[in-house]
Amino acid sequence: MLAGALGGTLFGPAPAGAVAREIIELQTGVSQLLQGQQNMQTEITQNAAVQRTLIEQSLDSVNKLSASMSAVQKTTQDFSAASGARLDTMGTQVQGLSDNVADLQARVGKLDQKLTDIQNTLQNVDSKLAAPPPAGGAAAPSPSTMSAPGGPTPTIAGGPAPSTAVPPASADVLYSNGLRDINGKHYDLATQEFQDYLRFYGDTDLASNAQFYLGEVAYNQSQFQQALDAYNKVIEDYPKSFKTASARMRKGFCLAELGQKASAVRELRAVVRLYPGTDEAKRAAAKLKEMGATVG
Repeated sequence: MLAGALGGTLFGPAPAGAVAREIIELQTGVSQLLQGQQNMQTEITQNAAVQRTLIEQSLDSVNKLSASMSAVQKTTQDFSAASGARLDTMGTQVQGLSDNVADLQARVGKLDQKLTDIQNTLQNVDSKLAAPPPAGGAAAPSPSTMSAPGGPTPTIAGGPAPSTAVPPASADVLYSNGLRDINGKHYDLATQEFQDYLRFYGDTDLASNAQFYLGEVAYNQSQFQQALDAYNKVIEDYPKSFKTASARMRKGFCLAELGQKASAVRELRAVVRLYPGTDEAKRAAAKLKEMGATVG
């Protein structure tokens, strides 16, 4: 009986208090697990909201950057177009200044020659005044009574019949006004002034320049065939003019505008080859590159 009592004590069910305690601990663990899961879900939700906000901000920044890049690109294109127009205008102005310098140099040379001629004339007059009178007191015939072998020459008073055409202004005024009107985009006036210059002063040093600027007037108005004819006249009639390089460069530009690409490439390559290192050669090379052609 004693052994049975001991066995029942060892192998019998656990007391009710121990079972309750284990259940409580299990419930506590489950509650903690549920709380941890809830906290994790809350944290995931918060992180997702933060990431969504960051993504929206990034997209907004990208959109603003794209808009800024578009504005910069448009500004760059507008600036390039404006710069091209300004460069053409500045090129014309620089050419005008170069022409004025060349004109001044030519005038200085002519003044030096005139001074030399005047000095020689004065020396001749002095020598004649110092010489003794001719024997017999014969007077020298006056210009009005001198006769040529073929008959009497017209007297000084009569002179040759004057031309009925009268220049509208002096060569200097016509040329300066033409340059001014080109820079001011008064193309009709500039055309008339340079045509008058060639009509009345076609044998002066700046005649080739006037012909070149007739081409510039037509080119600036996109009259490329008319401009081409004017530049060809510079090249053919004034081969030694310092405007020849510019005329050949512009000729290449006109041919390109007229769709004659092969002729344009040939002309521009000739400019690069014949006038190396000049502004015309650099602009011709840039035009060739723009046309997708090689320089050589």
